[in-house]
Amino acid sequence: MIKVVVFDVGETLIDETRIWSRWADRLGVPRFALLGVIGGMAATGRPLTDAFELVSPGIDVAAEQIAWAADEPGSLRVNFDADDLYPDVRRALAELRSRGLRLIIAGNQPPQAKSALERMDLPVDGIYTSDEWDLHKPDAKFFLKVAEVAGVRPEQICYVGDRIDNDILPAHAAGMKPVLIRRGPWGYLHAELPQATRYGTVVDNLDALPDLLAPAP
Repeated sequence: MIKVVVFDVGETLIDETRIWSRWADRLGVPRFALLGVIGGMAATGRPLTDAFELVSPGIDVAAEQIAWAADEPGSLRVNFDADDLYPDVRRALAELRSRGLRLIIAGNQPPQAKSALERMDLPVDGIYTSDEWDLHKPDAKFFLKVAEVAGVRPEQICYVGDRIDNDILPAHAAGMKPVLIRRGPWGYLHAELPQATRYGTVVDNLDALPDLLAPAP
């Protein structure tokens, strides 16, 4: 029986379209071009950082972010806010809570993501980021930490994410029930891989979770 549902952030709860569109504008390339290159990274299994190098050879991403913050101190830049939540998030979380499940957010995110998520006043029991733990998916220790903060056995945890490599396989290896959400570049592509249904369950949206994890009597 599932008692705790743990959610990834990017392309699970947060639509990253605006973030990548701002990056394209910053780098002076068409938005469609950068988004297409990111899709190419997902399709070929290359790291996301390669997308920056392809559209802006020699870029120092960390230095660029510092310069960007100096140029636009008041803008969101690489961050997100409540306007970036997928429309099913609040509805699905509320329904899961009403069915007695505890909810946690834990994903690969920088420190500022925690405060951004906290400001959204989502109906969850805890919010954690990889940077605060100094642990990053798909490291098995990340999922051990997830089980620790959840306070239940791994088999009582459902981990929801959009990637086979970062979410489904390591969550399964940790003894959890993995669910792949079919959205975002990785989600759509990875849903077609045999591992998606071999090691987890595929859903099209978060609204499918309540009946999947805690069917009403």
